Amino acid sequence: MVFQTSKALGGVTLMLALWPLVLQTPRPQKESSMNPKVADEAGFNVIGIAERTTNAKEMSGNGVIGKQWGHFMQDNVFGQIPNKADTSIIAVITDYASDKDGEYTHLIGARVTSTADVPAGMVVKKVPAGKYAIFTSEKGPVAQVVIGTWQRIWAEPKSAPGGDRAYKADYEVYDERAIDPQNAQMDVHVGIR
Repeated sequence: MVFQTSKALGGVTLMLALWPLVLQTPRPQKESSMNPKVADEAGFNVIGIAERTTNAKEMSGNGVIGKQWGHFMQDNVFGQIPNKADTSIIAVITDYASDKDGEYTHLIGARVTSTADVPAGMVVKKVPAGKYAIFTSEKGPVAQVVIGTWQRIWAEPKSAPGGDRAYKADYEVYDERAIDPQNAQMDVHVGIR
């Protein structure tokens, strides 16, 4: 199961502690395989825990995403989600007030085959069907690859594949490639027009 080892938990805890620092750290510019694949995807449901936040709040040191990940891992929220479609952890960014600078909902959970049984304290969010640009991160410490991938997405010109964002729903996939938090790789699916 993804992120179930104490080694992985330590990596996530480290990611949470370093989140504001990593957001503000300049990244060396190098050639990257950030050219996204573009795919038409079917919609799906995710059950998990959700919080409202902004990127500015996350960068201020008063963010909620780090605490949310801590709760998700320490309380084994993944293990409490019924009807999981697979073993991947999904982080959904949705309910955008405007764009990357506005408020949004951040949900951490699992893709599910049924929404009939939603545990107390959890919510269901629908990731809509549509066109998505799929960015695969580099391999490395989870905090660095996640933030580095998002920084490159935010820097995409509107004319580039993945640059004309829809701001309906985006999501991160943490599958078997993310088990080792020091050598993790993940995907970010960005909804595009």
